[in-house]
Amino acid sequence: MSLETIISSALFSELAPPEQDHHALVLMGGGARTAYQAGVLHALSSMLSLQGGAASGRFPFRILVGTSAGALNATFLASRASEGLQAFGQLASFWTTLRSSQVYRLKVPNWIRLSRIAAALFLSQQVRAQQSFLDNTPLVDTLHRAISLRHIDLALQEKSLHALAVTASSYSSGVHWTFCQMASEKPADLWSRPGRRADFQPITIEHLMASSALPFLFPSTPLWVDGHREFFGDGSMRQSSPLSPALHLGAGKVLVIGVGQPERAGFVGRNGLSISDRPTLGAIAGHAMASVFQDTLQADVEQAQRVSHAVRQMPREIAAVMPYRPVDVLAISPSHSLDALAQAHAGELPTATYNALAGLGALGAKGSPGGAALASYLLFEPGFVKALMALGEHDAYARKEELLHFFGHAGAR
Repeated sequence: MSLETIISSALFSELAPPEQDHHALVLMGGGARTAYQAGVLHALSSMLSLQGGAASGRFPFRILVGTSAGALNATFLASRASEGLQAFGQLASFWTTLRSSQVYRLKVPNWIRLSRIAAALFLSQQVRAQQSFLDNTPLVDTLHRAISLRHIDLALQEKSLHALAVTASSYSSGVHWTFCQMASEKPADLWSRPGRRADFQPITIEHLMASSALPFLFPSTPLWVDGHREFFGDGSMRQSSPLSPALHLGAGKVLVIGVGQPERAGFVGRNGLSISDRPTLGAIAGHAMASVFQDTLQADVEQAQRVSHAVRQMPREIAAVMPYRPVDVLAISPSHSLDALAQAHAGELPTATYNALAGLGALGAKGSPGGAALASYLLFEPGFVKALMALGEHDAYARKEELLHFFGHAGAR
């Protein structure tokens, strides 16, 4: 987030008049970890429903922005926005019935777990054959069954929703794209920044497949931009300003739910000594994935909060003539290690996936949660999902007063 982003976002009057100050929900990516978001939102719906009043059952967000698996959650909610707060319960139900077999498949021999060299050679052949470790075609069928694209348009037309935005990263050009769907005709000017662009397109399953194409794990997806085809991967890559799309679309308040953690499992013991001579392959892969999915979020949120605070400190007369406005940002992320949680549930992985990760040394030794970080992105299984959702609900209730204040309620009940 930069001052330029906050200033320029206020100038897009054709997208959303400044006085509207829409509530926006920004959902970050992280594979199976994003079940945590369903838990947070399920708790939020319970809080809001207890507040009473005419708006107690309405869908509370006018702008939905999603990245990677967060884009799947955002689009699911957009398709149910007309149903108000019930949309959050339906998202929770979707996650509790999900299985890894509905997201991806992998066929490997059982002996692969016995040799890292054999595992690496076998999986490298898989990559050459299908450009990725995993086949994610099952996810296409799952999304078609779970998400009604027609209902997204309905929610936009009846103004339950102002905009849905999904991000993806182009392998072809290196540009990070935000694809926006709105009820109105194509806006006169969507933003274009160095390395970041926006386009007005109806969101499709192909956009979701592109946004959630985890690097190396899932294959790229082709999309059409500027009249030609480019190949896209996970929207978390090269995402330097996660909050920017929400602000450009007219958000005055932004709730962002990430799936990082306060401190990832590391290699340093209590006395500052190294636990092992070298990090495991799993720990390195988990660190790299965490950098892709989380590290830009904290900096973006902090910058937005600092700039907004500075704007509010300006004399009213000066602020009134300045072409920008402050925004309220509330960020929620897991309070406990998801790496450790994943290791506790690693045995739930499909046998082929478990064997492949074990063969690569990517499950870690018992008591070394950093090694299970990679598995946490692939664990679409009930035990892990329910544990993530329970953590999300716990963290939401721990922030209950802040959440209710965010939506204009004076105090918690």
